Amino acid sequence: RALRIWRVSKVFSKLRILLLTVVSSLLSLLWSMVLMFLLMYAFSIFIAQILRIAVTDGSLTDEMEYWLYKHYGTASRSLWTVMEITFSGGWPQYCRPIIEDISPVFAYIFVVYITVVVFAVTRIITALFLKDTMNTAAQDTEMMVQEQQATKRRYVGKLKRLFEAADTSGDGNLTMPELQDILVIPEVQAYCAFLELDVSEICHLFTLLDNGDGEISYDEFCQGVLRMKGTARSLDVISTMHDCQNILKSTKRIESALGLKPEIKGSKSHDTEAPKSPHAGGVGMRELLSP
Repeated sequence: RALRIWRVSKVFSKLRILLLTVVSSLLSLLWSMVLMFLLMYAFSIFIAQILRIAVTDGSLTDEMEYWLYKHYGTASRSLWTVMEITFSGGWPQYCRPIIEDISPVFAYIFVVYITVVVFAVTRIITALFLKDTMNTAAQDTEMMVQEQQATKRRYVGKLKRLFEAADTSGDGNLTMPELQDILVIPEVQAYCAFLELDVSEICHLFTLLDNGDGEISYDEFCQGVLRMKGTARSLDVISTMHDCQNILKSTKRIESALGLKPEIKGSKSHDTEAPKSPHAGGVGMRELLSP
């Protein structure tokens, strides 16, 4: 039960993503460290051999020779120095004395290493780990559901602010004049564009949601906009659904007035009752076609 709470809770969602990324990236981490070790080891051996030749000339001071031995005297010392150059960011303190006291040619050597390894390779590895993190987050179903719910709540809050600004009467219902008055304001038009809503679509949506009293509530407005923004985003689909509902209601009224009974599926009797005349029931065509 505790593990289920840990999976569902929003507080631990980011921690769960991090742990899953670390676990799924262990193989990438291993090969990245192998590649970095080979690059650092090769450069440490190379720079140590070159500096040994410079020390044998006898032109350096004892203090400089001791500094070179301390940082580049052996393979292990040179490897540790190169590791500090790569990961600590303090490479100038290990490069400048060599460039200034031995030869400026070493500047080109260190520039090549820092550009290729410190700048390029490490950032490529970082990008790979970031890609793994994004893939892990995209595959986490619980996190995706939470993100969608949070996005929907934020969008509904923005719709509520728009509805409250348009409802100047404060009765909780929105009329067409109130909606038209606020939609002419440039700031409101920009806000609607931010919500990816067209002004003409909002007015058309009001006409579709209105049940004849000239008003729509906040719930009707919010549900209509969300339906328009969902998978059935096209306003034509909503208009078609509205028209089909009206046609269905009119058909039921005509059937009721004519005394028609719906055919029962699988019935053995094929006899149909003759429909009653509209005039016999005292119902005229005008009343049948009236909404």
